Amino acid sequence: MVIGICKVRLFIDEVFSLKEKRRIVKSLIQRLRARFNASIAEVELNDKWKNAVIGIACISNEGGHMDSILSNILNFIENDGRVVVSGCHTEKIFVD
Repeated sequence: MVIGICKVRLFIDEVFSLKEKRRIVKSLIQRLRARFNASIAEVELNDKWKNAVIGIACISNEGGHMDSILSNILNFIENDGRVVVSGCHTEKIFVD
């Protein structure tokens, strides 16, 4: 079993309030959950207007499959258009 985790830093340029930021981040998280069936949540910078950090976790039976899933999630975020990925940290945990 392989557990994949990813911490993604986002920059959101077009927002001018926390309400707008939360609307965009919540929408992105819901779309990611529906499309990739992964656990996703906003984990840091909750009170910053233009920045957000989301955490992603998923499980697979192969490391290569996990790389593919996380890569597809990152590509989806980058192609969203409302946010810019300013940083990303990914880890895989192998469990026997």
